[in-house]
Amino acid sequence: MTLRVAETERGEWTVLHMHGELDLVTSPVVRQSVHDAVAVGRHDVVLDLSEVFFCDSSGVSVLIASRRLMRSCGGRLRLILPARGAEDGSHVNRVLGALGVRRLFEVYPDWDSAVDDEAQPLSA
Repeated sequence: MTLRVAETERGEWTVLHMHGELDLVTSPVVRQSVHDAVAVGRHDVVLDLSEVFFCDSSGVSVLIASRRLMRSCGGRLRLILPARGAEDGSHVNRVLGALGVRRLFEVYPDWDSAVDDEAQPLSA
């Protein structure tokens, strides 16, 4: 399976919409997409993972590396994941929780809240 990434700009935010599997083969695509956004001066990035139905340790690693990159350039990284209990896309939430890294990320349930500076992230 592949991973498709589509980019949208919402105000100051670059939203990277992903669909497919986030694994050893596809994680470089995510890494490059985040680096490309930073290279053109987009330092506020949302990763929409609501349509990612599989994530392995390579995927988690690229998420953590993306967080580190955004913090190093004074930017922000937010994730979109379905709220707890949602069937679609909940695999990523479970993986992040099982590895104890879910708390490292600001997670939002949808685009509107992810790009709203007044919205509160979902609790870990």
